Amino acid sequence: MKSFKSSGRHGYAVEISPFLASTIACASSQYYGIAGCGALFVLEQREADVSLVRSFDWNDGLFDVTWSENNEHVLVTGGGDGSLQIWDTANPQGLLQVLKGHTQEVYSVDWSQTRGENLVVSGSWDHTAKVWDPEQCQLVSSLQGHEGVIYSTIWSPHIPACFASASGDGTLRVWDVKAGSCRLAIPAHKAEILSCDWCKYDQNILVTGAVDCSLRVWDLRNVRHPVAQMMGHSYAIRRVKFCPFYKTVLASCSYDFTVRFWDYSKNQPLLETLEHHSEFVCGLDFNLHIPNQVVDCSWDETVKVFTPSCLAAL
Repeated sequence: MKSFKSSGRHGYAVEISPFLASTIACASSQYYGIAGCGALFVLEQREADVSLVRSFDWNDGLFDVTWSENNEHVLVTGGGDGSLQIWDTANPQGLLQVLKGHTQEVYSVDWSQTRGENLVVSGSWDHTAKVWDPEQCQLVSSLQGHEGVIYSTIWSPHIPACFASASGDGTLRVWDVKAGSCRLAIPAHKAEILSCDWCKYDQNILVTGAVDCSLRVWDLRNVRHPVAQMMGHSYAIRRVKFCPFYKTVLASCSYDFTVRFWDYSKNQPLLETLEHHSEFVCGLDFNLHIPNQVVDCSWDETVKVFTPSCLAAL
């Protein structure tokens, strides 16, 4: 297992570059995000370790990060001051643009996945999701409907102009940006939902992770009951990610300090539990370039890169 120490900065989100297998971005905050500044770390994974390439400071906590899908040097972060920041790692200044529109913390940012589209979606504690054109640096639309904080906004990898959001109001919502409306609202948990993600192989399948310690898999064609429910975490699930290589495999990280791997098609879905952190685990991503490699980040000020044995055995 390879590790990077982000001294004095608590990791909130981590994402591997869609272009470069060894490049990792981590969004972090001072003082657990409650006060102080934030930092964006750009890291390089080497054979034996993980090293710092560049770091960019922001005057408020940074809670999420997403790489551009069309420029290997560009990233977007979401901040505690309600703004989105666009960064260029090839630019000496780093900061390209600040997008303002939210009135409270931006907890989620995601760059669109479908071809021909270049959009960023953000989710905020102000209960709105906003869609931005990062090239024009303009607000495209603001979507309302959630009755609580939005913790997670994720573009569909299959359906253009479609994203899902997870909220403190206990609902998972699917949005149509062109129509400017909510297509589906699923009362997915009787608790705050901190994360959601789309299956990479089936456009109708999503997963949610909530404060009730459960993961639930949903089929949009029949949302009365989840396809699967997975229990095992002992505290809130902070982030869920579908595996890009196996249709029914996913990962979750939690405030119980663990990262867990699941196969929801199995009777015993829990594949593996990893306990290599000493604080909340907040960030999680699969490497698209190196099958079965995973990166995570934690409030214990570390970013870790590893290959869980359960995936290596698949």
